[in-house]
Amino acid sequence: MFTKLLKNEDGATAIEYGLIAALIAVAAIGAMGNIGNALGNTFNDVSNDLE
Repeated sequence: MFTKLLKNEDGATAIEYGLIAALIAVAAIGAMGNIGNALGNTFNDVSNDLE
């Protein structure tokens, strides 16, 4: 039973998928933050030009 438990890699695979998902989420949040700042600057520029 103990050797069967050591050979079982299902839990390790789930953890790896979780880590990959977390890294993708961090990258997406960072990219969206940069896009949001750029978009905000663009709208501010347009607003200032309309005044």
